[in-house]
Amino acid sequence: MILSKQNLQYINSSEIVKPEETVFTLPVKVLQFGTGVLLRGLPDYFIDKANRQGLFNGRVVVVKSTNSGSTEAFDHQDGLYTLVSKGIANGQNIEENIICAAISHVLSAVSNWDRVLEEVLNPELKIIISNTTEVGIQLVEEDINQSPPASFPAKLLALLYKRYQAFNGSKTSGFVIIPTELLPDNGKILKDIILQLIKFNHLDSEFEKWVNESNFFCNSLVDRIVPGKPDVKDLQAFEEKARYKDELLTVSEVYRLWAIEGDEKVRSVLSFAGADEGVIIAPDINIYRELKLRLLNGTHTLSCALAFLSGFETVNVAMDNEVFIEFVRRLMAEIASAIPYPVDPKTAQDFSERVLDRFKNPNIRHLWINISQQYTTKLKLRVLPVLHEYYKKFNKVPQEIAVGFAAYLVFMRPVKEIDGQYFGEYGQVSYPINDDKAAYFFNLLKNGLSLNIIPSILKDKTLWESDLTLLPGFAEKVQEYYDGILGGNLAITRIDLV
Repeated sequence: MILSKQNLQYINSSEIVKPEETVFTLPVKVLQFGTGVLLRGLPDYFIDKANRQGLFNGRVVVVKSTNSGSTEAFDHQDGLYTLVSKGIANGQNIEENIICAAISHVLSAVSNWDRVLEEVLNPELKIIISNTTEVGIQLVEEDINQSPPASFPAKLLALLYKRYQAFNGSKTSGFVIIPTELLPDNGKILKDIILQLIKFNHLDSEFEKWVNESNFFCNSLVDRIVPGKPDVKDLQAFEEKARYKDELLTVSEVYRLWAIEGDEKVRSVLSFAGADEGVIIAPDINIYRELKLRLLNGTHTLSCALAFLSGFETVNVAMDNEVFIEFVRRLMAEIASAIPYPVDPKTAQDFSERVLDRFKNPNIRHLWINISQQYTTKLKLRVLPVLHEYYKKFNKVPQEIAVGFAAYLVFMRPVKEIDGQYFGEYGQVSYPINDDKAAYFFNLLKNGLSLNIIPSILKDKTLWESDLTLLPGFAEKVQEYYDGILGGNLAITRIDLV
């Protein structure tokens, strides 16, 4: 049988948390742009959990913005889906299976735009959430009277204007608007685009004032790995155990974080925050961004090439190696000591331990080769601020960062190009280099600069916006590790893995 409201009565597994019948009578309080797994695995999870605790008492109407795919699975299953959370927390294996009932219904913006507009006539609606990818939050100068407008900001403005008109500009009719796209200051960026579109559409100044004064555009940060549907084997095992089929079954890790920048007014609207410690509402969320960017993303970036060149395919497999774990611990300690933001050492240590639990999760198959995409940009954004801060504080070479940098340079050695795709080789393994700077490295090697390639690269301000050879001892140490790794001697990095 398929998962649906009608079939809930036949699901009797003690390992699956089912919704109470009363949840289906709750009013819609949230309008959500996006049907993706991140939203189902994070905001919708928190809302569902709060409803089960009697804290929020509201559901979500989802707007599907794109032409791809359909809403059929949501329609057939009455918006229900199973969220399977697996992972390690405080060293303990955890698995949670919940049938989420946060979603009331799903509307297609392309075919049901009039119905989407009608949703904002609901006085209970107070929250708008989006995840339209980073590309979705862009200024497209267009008429908001199209059916529908093309861009997400224009769609949002059309809804805001409809709301303003329906409630005569009432000060209490505004929304808490929370974009979850992975952009710093995503709320501010979205608001700035909305204000520009107001001018482009020649909307009146009183409406602009209402947008500014009655609506809260909140910067937010989301952090949860949500791969989505499991592989065929795991899906079959779940269906045999649960005795139902779920086209929307979603797998996530246990860890979850949704940091939202807001005041007490915002907190009062987002009452679901009280259901889970993973929701944080604070006047400044930069500390959470920095911890994630440096200790999670930065560690991934600096570990990636070394792990891949050592023959580890996935993150969790690498974390089964005790020597590699010790390298990661030392690396995280270096990073934590030089985060370019005031961070309490215990906070950084606690966050590091949670990151290690996440890296060890055997249920998340996170490929190192995927992490290597746009390697150069990631290194520049995630690591260089830490490197410069480390020198400001200690004026010496950070050994583990130098190891990671050297391994990156070995990885970024394209030996051939086929139809615009560059490939590197290490040992007997050929691999794709998916980086906008791959051609740059290929040409350096082709032009015979391999003997002086490290100084040439490190001093290139077009890559790093600074001359890294000016950091005392850094180029020399990177060269030492680079030569060792390139020669197949990973022991020189104090990590004898292969």
